[in-house]
Amino acid sequence: MQIKRALISVSNKTGITNLAKVLKKYNVEIISTGGTKKTLQEAGIEVTDISDVTKNPEAFGGRMKTISFNIESALLYDREKDAEEAKKLNIEPIDLVVCNLYPFEQVLLKKGSFETLIENIDIGGPTMIRAAAKNFKYVNVLTQVEDYQSFIDEFESLNGATSYEYRKELMTKAFNHTADYDAMIAQAMDAQTNKLSLRLNFKDGKTLRYGENSHQKAYFFRMKEAENTYHDMNILHGKELSFNNILDISGAVNSVKDLPQIACSVVKHSNPCGLAQGNNQREVLETAWQGDPISAFGSIIAFNTTLKKETVEFFQLTNEDKSKRKFIEVIIAPKIEKDALEYLQHHKNLRVIEYDLTKLPEYKDLRFINGTLLSQDIDNKLYEKLELVTKQQFDTEQNKDIIEFGLNAIKNIKSNAITIVRKKGSNYHLMGMGAGQPNRLISTELALSKAKEFIKQDFKGKEEDFEAFYKEEIKDAILISDAFFPFADNVELAAEKGIKNIVQPGGSIRDKSVIETCNKLGVSMIFTGIRHFKH
Repeated sequence: MQIKRALISVSNKTGITNLAKVLKKYNVEIISTGGTKKTLQEAGIEVTDISDVTKNPEAFGGRMKTISFNIESALLYDREKDAEEAKKLNIEPIDLVVCNLYPFEQVLLKKGSFETLIENIDIGGPTMIRAAAKNFKYVNVLTQVEDYQSFIDEFESLNGATSYEYRKELMTKAFNHTADYDAMIAQAMDAQTNKLSLRLNFKDGKTLRYGENSHQKAYFFRMKEAENTYHDMNILHGKELSFNNILDISGAVNSVKDLPQIACSVVKHSNPCGLAQGNNQREVLETAWQGDPISAFGSIIAFNTTLKKETVEFFQLTNEDKSKRKFIEVIIAPKIEKDALEYLQHHKNLRVIEYDLTKLPEYKDLRFINGTLLSQDIDNKLYEKLELVTKQQFDTEQNKDIIEFGLNAIKNIKSNAITIVRKKGSNYHLMGMGAGQPNRLISTELALSKAKEFIKQDFKGKEEDFEAFYKEEIKDAILISDAFFPFADNVELAAEKGIKNIVQPGGSIRDKSVIETCNKLGVSMIFTGIRHFKH
């Protein structure tokens, strides 16, 4: 379709004069309004005033400009079926609409008054856009500044025309644009009347290999306007991602993104079963892996620093003895050095991903449940206090870093959650964790059992000497609970296994009994005042 007439009416004037000049090169008549007309005329571009088409003046402070029988007819009529009727009515076709809407969003973000918000609700613009989009078979519609260049490329390559396929693409963008605009206004107006509503927009949907199980279909969408999402991950190698991979990637990234040193998380079923931070990336990986070597099979591993070859050689992917090769599903880091990538590519299915963890956006935590939606803030506060509540002393200031490390781990583990952490040398590491148990005592048992397995990996002596070695190693560890202890049984079990230090939120009606048990058993206890349930 050749373009002979264009209607340009934009709030955002970016790039509009350049676009208009390109149109003029092909002798396109430009119809325009108000501020847009002034901008184009100041650039020396000849413009037809909208009133010459509508046969009516702009009125009511600009509220009436483009809405008219002549304008909407010029956009909507079928160029083949309605040609004779249009001729009788003196309707000349408009082949292109360039329109972006009143800046309602900017006014809303600046907390403009209710009256200002109302004045920034566009009426004529959405009408033109929708009319042009409906009749895309014959009419082009541009709503985004970033599409101007692609339009120019198409327009010039076809000598002043556009293809049906391109107009169809513009049509989909136009209807999304007006839908987003109306949704934003509706939500803002609800807020003005003290109603809570939420309208979300997700785009760029793509099909995943399958859902949580192979018989479930799954799809992956990007939130409109969101930047640096998991949708933007740069997959350097390996097969496509599954639904579960993405959930586990999120768990792995969240476990290391806030840690201040070189860190590594080993995640299985969304829970970090291994987590460490320190000064040497290879050592940190080895320590994280040691947290649960069995569960690490088929895991997702995340780093918060540039990944090096000497680190990934730990996986022994080229070992002739295949039993020594470590199988993992995904490895993700902000940057992956070239030789590290080349080494990882020895595993043909391993997904190798670059993703900038430092720019991870924080939106609301949303969960869709059977026609309802839950929304909450992100859990991004570790503690309110570090209050020693027992007779047994514990230097919270000196141990603040390891406590923060442990709390970072606990808030990324499914509740009921227990972690056991310690600092050894320059490394902080997760020794054991219990996750997702309905009974907190079982989580404590699991964490203690895993911590014992962790320590056993370092033991080189005779079997009869292990218990003494274990007691010496565990005494400096800290047991952390995501929620308060409802009974003293967790303390009794932990003390029996050699734990000397416990961190928990506090707040139980039985806190007094729990503290008395700690005092009796020589265990220190710190209250944080913040719970970290993760369902």
